[in-house]
Amino acid sequence: MATQTLAPEHTRTADRGTPVGRRSGAAPTAPPPPLTRRAPALDGLRTIAIAMVILYHLHVPQFEGGFVGVTVFFALSGFLITTLLLGEHRKTGHIRLGNFWLKRLLRLYPALVALVVVGLLLWNWVGDYKGASFSPSEAAFIALTYTGNLFRSFWDTTQGVFAHTWSLSMEEQFYLVWPPVLVLLFLVRARRRWLIAGLGTVIVACSVVAGLVYAKPNSGATPDVYFSPVLGVVPLATGCLLALLLDDERIRTWAAGIAGHVATWTGVLLLAGVMLWIGDDWAQHAWTFSVVLPLTGVVSAVLIGGLVSVRSPLSVALAWSPVSWFGRRVSYAAYLWHPLVIALLDPFAVGPWGKVLMIAVAVIVAIGAAYAVEVPVEKAQKRFREARRVAAEDRAERARVTT
Repeated sequence: MATQTLAPEHTRTADRGTPVGRRSGAAPTAPPPPLTRRAPALDGLRTIAIAMVILYHLHVPQFEGGFVGVTVFFALSGFLITTLLLGEHRKTGHIRLGNFWLKRLLRLYPALVALVVVGLLLWNWVGDYKGASFSPSEAAFIALTYTGNLFRSFWDTTQGVFAHTWSLSMEEQFYLVWPPVLVLLFLVRARRRWLIAGLGTVIVACSVVAGLVYAKPNSGATPDVYFSPVLGVVPLATGCLLALLLDDERIRTWAAGIAGHVATWTGVLLLAGVMLWIGDDWAQHAWTFSVVLPLTGVVSAVLIGGLVSVRSPLSVALAWSPVSWFGRRVSYAAYLWHPLVIALLDPFAVGPWGKVLMIAVAVIVAIGAAYAVEVPVEKAQKRFREARRVAAEDRAERARVTT
């Protein structure tokens, strides 16, 4: 999973930009690149983000802005994937795109297929949750082809109980494009500052375009631009930009000091402030999509940068085993399955205790789904990799004996 990080930019080199992928002497005191070891605090951040989303979908008071949890997921995903790709290039000198895409597919697709199968079986009861523009088979096809965001943004349609898969579509489309771009930039030895400037330009330009194409929805519905790749790419690219910045030893050294603590606390306070500040009328303002959500992506990146750079009371709390375990093991399943649970129970779960019941059932279902689908797939992958390793060692041994 890991590759070569971008080279550090020392005083003169920084003026003209460092080629992507060039090795240079690391400062002895520079912290290791992010994700050299697992960062449990980021798993804990996943837990917080999915909690925000679930509470938003349950219309819990004070969580009208909980949908920004999706923005946190996007920024986190952009950071993690880019860091892993850079690490792979650092370690092996190249990035295997086919291997990257296969791992993504095996990690995400089995759980999605399971959700779609169960959703189809229960379609008569839950299919029209928040409206459905398609037949069951059409909605399932859109979910399984990762095109939900396109249908929601460009054709103003929805997939009923599969509607939330639009965010998965956004991520997978981005990762069809971004890794090949990064490979190309390694090949041409692009300067780091060019790449950073290019990502910054994409972030600003897409934010502006999101405001320009905004159209006020009727009846408080979510505007089409919210699901658009134009807006979705902003936090993803912001996370990628953070990964590139932290790939520089000088920036890592700087972030490992007081700057990391400032980033941690500034990020979490601003993120909480944005979520609490957003009201029921958020969909009625163009600046929500051209300013607030893009800045939320920046705030999320600042928080992520702080969490991976310094040890703080917040990072310790997020790394607490139950919190980090849920984010690592259950958060994806929780995102997939909670709309189905809400659709089934909402007619019967009344009042605050009804919401507590739905949260409890959603958590139980998510844990069950994670261990019924994701864990067996991961174990099968490990067995396959171990079998390949043993076979390769046997071939090498036979070749040695023969010669």
